[in-house]
Amino acid sequence: MYSEDDINSAIEAGALSEDAAASFRAHMSEVRGISRGDEENFRLLNSFNDIFVAIGIAIMLFAAGAIGQQIGTMLVSVPAWDWGADWTDAQYDSYQQLVGLRIATQIAIAGGLVALTSWPLAEFFSRKRRMALPSIILLLAFVGGVFAGSAALGVALVGTEQSEPFAGYFIAGAGIIGALAAALHWARFKIPITVAAGAAALCATAIGVIMSVLEPMDIDHGQVALWLTFVAGLGVFAFAMRWDLQDPERLTRRSDVAFWLHLLAAPMIAHPVFSALGVVGGSEIGIGKAIAVLAIYIAFGIVALIVDRRALLVSALVYVLFALAFLFDRFGAVELTVALTALVIGSALLTLSAFWAPIRRGVLGIVPEDWRDALPSSERVLVAA
Repeated sequence: MYSEDDINSAIEAGALSEDAAASFRAHMSEVRGISRGDEENFRLLNSFNDIFVAIGIAIMLFAAGAIGQQIGTMLVSVPAWDWGADWTDAQYDSYQQLVGLRIATQIAIAGGLVALTSWPLAEFFSRKRRMALPSIILLLAFVGGVFAGSAALGVALVGTEQSEPFAGYFIAGAGIIGALAAALHWARFKIPITVAAGAAALCATAIGVIMSVLEPMDIDHGQVALWLTFVAGLGVFAFAMRWDLQDPERLTRRSDVAFWLHLLAAPMIAHPVFSALGVVGGSEIGIGKAIAVLAIYIAFGIVALIVDRRALLVSALVYVLFALAFLFDRFGAVELTVALTALVIGSALLTLSAFWAPIRRGVLGIVPEDWRDALPSSERVLVAA
């Protein structure tokens, strides 16, 4: 499988002319019945060798984490708990602090070793071999290891008892360090998912700081965190659109970066919205809320068609399944609830996929012309006509 990045690289190297590349793209669009831009192409696998290498990398990273955990265990020795002893409250608290210190030390060292292990592996498998799935795993391991390791290191240095009031600040600090790690990784390897990882770290930073400031206030911190996540998701969505608008034909790496940003933004937007409707709790939501879920999903679908990205539809799918199942159950189709829900959703998704281009063309017809000309689209001429 060859990505747009590979085709562009072949053009730059002179192995393929621009006319030949354009002819190839047009031929593939004709064969598949949909433009390459509308397909949201991104490369996950080059061959089965990617899976083989990914398994080996996962085992290596697991080994690095396990070694780091064992080193932490040796550095912070915790005596066995004696159930027969008469422990005072102070002794019990001291023991719990020691256990917390050991766990923090284990995570800090394990995260650091995972990050250190992933970098040289990325030098070969990402920079030299340009393998897709291994590169994604190594990027997530590097940024995740730095994030978890730095947060745990702060807890270990301050102490578990003193660190509790500052948990949000530790997450914020780890988010900043994780974002810097993502920026360093991007500068070296240019893996498209890196920008999304950095954005996630910055979102964690902002939410952590705000939640720490609001901690003393008598408010529902869970709901506040959800809506902060929603606002952060909108910001990530806007950032994704910025990358998308820089490559409306979706021929460069910018489109791949936008894909991962949309994939990050979608659950951050969808989950708080449906959680506010009570869908997440698992209790009966009522007919009104079930219909509201379907209406919101249709709105998400229109947005997805306009921006030509399917991430919002996928992220909100589980909530729609729950709402449809409730409606079928309420109106008496108890025995066929699961079957009817699967039938309706499956039919809708397949229809939307099969006729994505003409449906999108119709939706773009109601979008202002200035906006339409800026949006990623292969349908401009047809829409204008």
